[in-house]
Amino acid sequence: MVDIEKIWGNWADADSFSGVFSVCDESSTFFTKCSGFRNRRENLPNNADTAFGIASGTKLFTGLAVCKLIDDKKLNLDDMLCDILPYDLGQIDKRITIFHLLTHTSGVGDYLDEESEDCEEQAKALCDKYPVYKWERLDYYLPMITNLPPKFEPGARYGYSNAGFVLLGLVIEAVSGLSYQQYVTEVIIKPCKLAHTGFYRMDDLPANTAYGYIQDEKSKRWHTNIFSLPIIGGSDGGLFTCAGDLAVLWFSIFSNKILSEDMTKSFLNAHVVMDDDDDECYGLGVYVYNCGNNSFYYAVGGDCGINFFTAYFHRQKIVASALGNTELNTFPLLEAIVSALNTD
Repeated sequence: MVDIEKIWGNWADADSFSGVFSVCDESSTFFTKCSGFRNRRENLPNNADTAFGIASGTKLFTGLAVCKLIDDKKLNLDDMLCDILPYDLGQIDKRITIFHLLTHTSGVGDYLDEESEDCEEQAKALCDKYPVYKWERLDYYLPMITNLPPKFEPGARYGYSNAGFVLLGLVIEAVSGLSYQQYVTEVIIKPCKLAHTGFYRMDDLPANTAYGYIQDEKSKRWHTNIFSLPIIGGSDGGLFTCAGDLAVLWFSIFSNKILSEDMTKSFLNAHVVMDDDDDECYGLGVYVYNCGNNSFYYAVGGDCGINFFTAYFHRQKIVASALGNTELNTFPLLEAIVSALNTD
């Protein structure tokens, strides 16, 4: 087994980390590092059960939720988006399918285009036009998306898409008759007994939930991210969860407790290659990395006051998660674990 203590000790930013880093198998947690504060003003420390915002890590839950609808015969991967949603979709390509959306191959114009060099400037302009305290319903996002021209033909390539997962959330609502947040709660959070996972309002966070913090470049003062993110999370990002719940989620996925065995295999299958790296692929809402005998599955997220990853290593049957409430990059920890496993 890899030496996680050594990996942590060798991480250059270990002393600056604010959050929880945890590694476990199904029977026990054998490494946990908690540091920093969930509430800086009141000096309340982060602890092993603290819940953190996971930004785009939410897409893992959205992918599972869509696959659950497919499992229940209420949806198909080849269903056309335009046949499901009761909205004017504007410039959205009528050929886009559920599969295209789940695999980031839809080419739909993105309201927050992370492939663009001016993504941060886009985000600021967007929040000026659409104040984040109004982002309560998924249909509120539609005017931000439907007027945008397609980026590429459906199926032409992988292109990471926040808008695509917003549309998937709307599909969930149209098919299930529930709000996206309600559906995820009913089919994933409650059945898996995830004790501290939910779509918490930014202005009403429950106990032992971390505020996300942003440091001002000039004054070096820290302030919370409440005015930088949607008031409540949607299908492309914004869920809160804790390290223990993430472990339960992964083990539930791989024991077919959420999806049927066949649907689980499809969810985890490497459906599309990312960029020019044949090792990095994407499933139906989850990243898949093929590295010999040490293939692993992961989700990541990063936003104002948030940095996150969670990964399941199939051969070792271990889960590693880093949940941070600042923008400090935690991905080097994941890379170090992968490197150690490949030389183990």
